[in-house]
Amino acid sequence: MIAVTEIHVPEEAEALVLECLRRGALAQGPRVAQLEDEFAALCGVEHAVAVGNGTLALELALAVADLEPGDEVVTSPFTFVATVNAALAAGATVRFADIDPSTFNMDPDAAAAALTERTRALVPVHLYGRPAPMDELSTLALRHDLVLVEDSAQAHGAAIGDRRTGSWGLGCFSFYATKNMTTGEGGMVTTSDARRADRMRVLRNQGMRARYQYEVVGHNWRMTDVAASIGLAELHVLDERTEARRRNAAALSERLAGIEGLVVPDAGGPDVRHVFHQYTVRVTDDARLGRDELSDALGEQGIGSGIYYPRAAYDYDCYRTHPGVVIEPMPRAERAAAEVLSLPVHPFLSDGDLDRIGDAVRSLLS
Repeated sequence: MIAVTEIHVPEEAEALVLECLRRGALAQGPRVAQLEDEFAALCGVEHAVAVGNGTLALELALAVADLEPGDEVVTSPFTFVATVNAALAAGATVRFADIDPSTFNMDPDAAAAALTERTRALVPVHLYGRPAPMDELSTLALRHDLVLVEDSAQAHGAAIGDRRTGSWGLGCFSFYATKNMTTGEGGMVTTSDARRADRMRVLRNQGMRARYQYEVVGHNWRMTDVAASIGLAELHVLDERTEARRRNAAALSERLAGIEGLVVPDAGGPDVRHVFHQYTVRVTDDARLGRDELSDALGEQGIGSGIYYPRAAYDYDCYRTHPGVVIEPMPRAERAAAEVLSLPVHPFLSDGDLDRIGDAVRSLLS
């Protein structure tokens, strides 16, 4: 079976974790601090604040956005629901801005149209590892005095020109097991805003700067040194594995070119570094098989695939009936949800695997 994703923890992680276990250093400590420093350097920012998972990263970023009841957050309708959940947890009202169908990311014109006098934060998502159009979105946020929060859960090391994702606003990364780099479970918020970084460090530590000296009502949102040890090993191979993903994506696009009803992903121009957390095609109405039929047929041939995501984020009863969610038609997001299919692109594929994937898709759709 060619899995849609594979997890290969680097050998360095074993030594780093074993060292933590032998010295009894399990909770947040020097390894977390080291991971924060190295990840901040990767993103080109001054500060990184480690937390227990990617959803907590979003919640922590929005916690220092100083939102008040009735304030609105504008985000993408085509995302994992954690983006929406974090905004609701912050007490905000959520509005959506439809996507650019070629990138699956927030359309700046749609974002501008979604703003109201109550909008306080803009949360673009770098979906599948393709950077959102941050020059336009950051300009929009600056013009309207909005807090800019980047959902970078799938975009470790992605960039536009020399600028990495997570450096325009408060960057929120996930280190879940299947992400491009992992700590098992974990997350990170990146920023060059020293004041907000300090507030986040206090909030994640039960409101303490010094032991039993509580400054604010906080939470236990910390990462452990054991998790950070895995993260350091993963970070040290991130560039190598990312380049393998990018090569595999280019090879797949070459093999899948010209198939009727199949749209391969737009990797962007030479200034865009798409890190291909997922290699996501669109299976349109012109295709010989529907998206779900193609996925099933590939599975029968031993080729995994995934649907990320089968519905727009608001298209569930718990959000449709939620007083904090404003729902308007998002036709481009809904169409994407009906068409997207992610094929294996992970860095452990062989040339033979790529040939097999390409041949199978072409034979099924030709």
